[in-house]
Amino acid sequence: MISFTSHVHVNGYGNKPLDDPERSVRLIRSEVPGVRSVLPYAAREGMIRTRGGVEGVYLKGIDTAYDDGRLLGQVVSGSYFTGYDGGLPPVILGRALARKLDVAESDTVFIFALATDGGQTVAPRAKKFVVSGLFESGMSDYDEAFAYSLLAPVQDLFRLPGMVTGYDVMVDDVSDIDTVAAAIGSVLGYPHTARSVFAVYRGLFSWAELQKKLSPILLSLIVIVATVNIIGTVLMFVLEKSREIGVLKSVGGNVRMIRRVFLYQGVLIGAVGVLLGNLLALGLLLIQLEFSPFTLPSDIYYMNTVPVLLSPWNFLLVSVLTIALSYVTTIIPAHAAGRTDPVKIFRFG
Repeated sequence: MISFTSHVHVNGYGNKPLDDPERSVRLIRSEVPGVRSVLPYAAREGMIRTRGGVEGVYLKGIDTAYDDGRLLGQVVSGSYFTGYDGGLPPVILGRALARKLDVAESDTVFIFALATDGGQTVAPRAKKFVVSGLFESGMSDYDEAFAYSLLAPVQDLFRLPGMVTGYDVMVDDVSDIDTVAAAIGSVLGYPHTARSVFAVYRGLFSWAELQKKLSPILLSLIVIVATVNIIGTVLMFVLEKSREIGVLKSVGGNVRMIRRVFLYQGVLIGAVGVLLGNLLALGLLLIQLEFSPFTLPSDIYYMNTVPVLLSPWNFLLVSVLTIALSYVTTIIPAHAAGRTDPVKIFRFG
């Protein structure tokens, strides 16, 4: 979401348009450290009509002179805004929106803007666009409602001559987003307001934080079950090998040697499990990164595939802790094996 929208959202109070965008861009770049790019845009809600029907749309016009290529990375078919020769202005639609409207590249669409003047509703304005491409972000909120075009045609449609409705600001360090947002608000002043992506989508990030808090609980339950299984497995092994334990003790085997045998057995079980688990996990991660077979309903989870991060440190940490836990959980059955009385074993079988 951050890569598709922006780190810092700069808008006008009450969603009012902002004038002199070149001055604002210059001030942000010169006065605020840590800013990577600033993209002025003009955006409003409207209606889009095609032969397939009518849908609501959020049309966003961007200034390609300041474009950092983030939208270009999301275009899955068609072309970007390159090669515009002054004819019909191009528009890039979300793939889900295009599917609902039954349009494809090179089709023409009409976008309507309903303007208000002094509280009185005036006649809607319309402009003809040609679909130059389709984008897909994986988030239904964007793919089903967003459309992108050039800044000048959108300004003309929404009657915003020389004005913009906001700026998308990207920063160098994600951890400095809140600091940069506060600095931008101070530099630009009224009527500009700057909010970080964490403030704009507070509900989404709270949900993600909740998932992170639940994960250790779920993993702990799995670890408890695995621990009980290891203890049970080694205890069964001790019972099955009780006669052999009696033979070892009768020929001079001491308690320490018997314990060591079963400790090694428990660690071996853990090590084999770690090896097989790592291979399985690595294979599934690589498959998900390449082909994304595990999907999610994007209207609920804000994304259409399960996101994964391949980190060697995670594998190393889990492996070390698992083997250590296997050793600890084997102490009880190993101690029971060492205390076995060979006389009782031979007497009672």
